[in-house]
Amino acid sequence: MRHIIFGGDGFVGRHLAPKLIADGEEVVVADIVKSDLAHYRNARFVHCDVTDPAAIAAVGIKADDMVYNLSAKMLSPLQVRAKRHDFFFPVNYFGTENIIKAMDHAAAPRLVHYTTDMIYGHTVTHPMTEEHPVAPLGEYGWSKQKTEELAAEWRTRGMNISLFRPRLIIGPGRLGILEKLFKLIDWNLPVPMIGSGRNPYQFISVFDCAEAARLAWKAGVPNEAYNLGSLNPPPVRKLLGDLVKHAGSKSILLPTPGWAVKRTLDLLDLMNMPIMDPEQYLIADEECVLDVSKGERQLGWVPQYRDEDMLIAAYKEYRAKKDGLAASTQHAPAE
Repeated sequence: MRHIIFGGDGFVGRHLAPKLIADGEEVVVADIVKSDLAHYRNARFVHCDVTDPAAIAAVGIKADDMVYNLSAKMLSPLQVRAKRHDFFFPVNYFGTENIIKAMDHAAAPRLVHYTTDMIYGHTVTHPMTEEHPVAPLGEYGWSKQKTEELAAEWRTRGMNISLFRPRLIIGPGRLGILEKLFKLIDWNLPVPMIGSGRNPYQFISVFDCAEAARLAWKAGVPNEAYNLGSLNPPPVRKLLGDLVKHAGSKSILLPTPGWAVKRTLDLLDLMNMPIMDPEQYLIADEECVLDVSKGERQLGWVPQYRDEDMLIAAYKEYRAKKDGLAASTQHAPAE
């Protein structure tokens, strides 16, 4: 079978492609960039901008292809309020619509599509199952929620679309907002927490995300949505405390009044001087933990990586880059 991965040169795609190749599958990566990745010896690359329907048509989707949409604009780099809609929607929503329309034209019915847990917004029930109310807090979440509505529409026309809603994905090659945290720790500065730090914080490994996509294909691409997150996430205070200890830093963890910090960040956002996206800070002190048991029940997917290990691995990669060393491409699985 041929597997077409839109956005396949990106973070999750560069781990999914080798998995599929190892299964003996034919892989086509469609993306706007081509990195120096080893799996291109066994995969075909097609230059493709998903905002251009003609570029997607040139990929040549066929009826029996398995399609993955991993193309997306993320919360990093940070955008000012006025630019967010035009930053997120062309790729995240219209790019997805273009891919689905091209699939329909080719009579190709199977799609694995990544959205985000940020479609949920504020925590209403804990832990969050896939039935949690949906109320995105910003343009990124809305752009992804609209693609879920699009998927629901096309399912009624006979498509099989598996949706994945990951927490913050971390792993080799992506630091994002974590780089700011690591700098504070390196400089032995206080590390402010929004709130007391007693609430848990949940990551998901890029390796676990790639495996989830592979298992959805193996399971026949169920018309379902699945949360992706780690198991038993620790409190923010413990997560950061372990990192500070590992780094040998003198940084102290600084709890803050969550409401006051959020209003300050709101003001900075209104002044077009954001230091965090509202979709990140508005839920930072909430019990935002995804229930991932549905993925285990239906796909046989169980996350293998612990939050503590993932964060320390990311810090090691940051330090390796700072020191001019080659960063590791692995981190330790959960026991």
